[in-house]
Formats: sequence, C-alpha cells, structure tokens
Amino acid sequence: MKSNINYSLITGIIIIIIFTITFSLLYIFSRHNQIEEDKYVLLGDEAPIPTELHPIVEETKNILLEKAAEIDIDVIITEGLRPFEKQDELYNQGRSTLGNIVTYSKAGESFHNYGLAFDYAIKNANGGIEWDIDYDGNHNGQSDWFEVAEIAKELGFEWGGDWRKFKDYPHLQMTFGLSIPMLQEGYRLAEDNKTK
Repeated sequence: MKSNINYSLITGIIIIIIFTITFSLLYIFSRHNQIEEDKYVLLGDEAPIPTELHPIVEETKNILLEKAAEIDIDVIITEGLRPFEKQDELYNQGRSTLGNIVTYSKAGESFHNYGLAFDYAIKNANGGIEWDIDYDGNHNGQSDWFEVAEIAKELGFEWGGDWRKFKDYPHLQMTFGLSIPMLQEGYRLAEDNKTK
C-alpha cells in the first residue's frame, strides 16, 4: 500500500515537472517570436514614458476625425495620453474613492500611459457629449459610436467595444504589436529610437 502511495506521488510530481517545463518553453518561444529584434528595442529603465500620443496614433486619430465628419458624425476626443498618476486615480475610483469603477488597469498597465490609446465620444446636436452608444445623430439608421469604431478599425485601431470581458466603447488603441508587459519591461518601437 505504501509503495502505491509513493508511486502515485512520484508520478504526480513528474507530471507537474513535465507540464512546468513544457509551459516554460512555450512561453519562452512565444516571447521570442513576439519580440522581433528589428521592430522593437529594449531600453529597460531608460525607456522614455511618452508625454503625448505616438505620432502615428495622433496622425491616424486626425484622419479618423475627418472621415467621421464626412458622414456627419462629430467626434470628440475625451482623453489621449494618460499620465501614470491619473491612471491610478481612475483605478482607485469605485474602490478607495467615490464613483463607479471605470478601469481595471493600474498605472503602467494601460496603453493610454504609453501614448498608444485615446478615448472618444460623440457630440450631439446640442453640442453636448452623447454617451448613449445607440445614438444616431446622422440619422442613417446606424449607431454613430459603431460607425466611428468601424472607420477606426479600417485605419488600424483596435476598439475596446470588441473586447470580451470589459467592453470599453470609447477606447481605441494602436499597439504596433507591443504588449503591456513588453512596454513595462522597457520595449519601444525601434523606429522611434533610431535618432535617439
């Protein structure tokens, strides 16, 4: 009986070790494939924290505003780059301060913090901000919010309204293949650092 218990224990330990090694190798392989040496540069602690939207994000955002205006949708940008301090203030909202929970990201965990995301809303006929995602201000039978999102996706943005868990309808981001863990480690686009 004792040998059966030892055999089961040893078998269990071996299985755990095999799974651990397998998942570790898969993680290393996926990280290696994710980090293309010619596309990204690791700056570590020297990696700059942006003070404005990435130039490509800014330029594409302006194209989005123009294209939305062409179909009579007045888009307003409610937030662009978000400093770490502001991110923590928003994270604390609904937790340690009053208000509803509006984010699950702490400082350094949002693409806003790296100038790769912005939030938008629709301006209604009275000039106020329209938060109703079904609002159809141009009267074409479609939600203005969703029309803007479709234009944004055609321009290369990811839309928070497509997320499965936490739908973030005002959110648009352009990550260039960078993940939050990569940005936190200090990876930046190599193109942005050629002259630095």
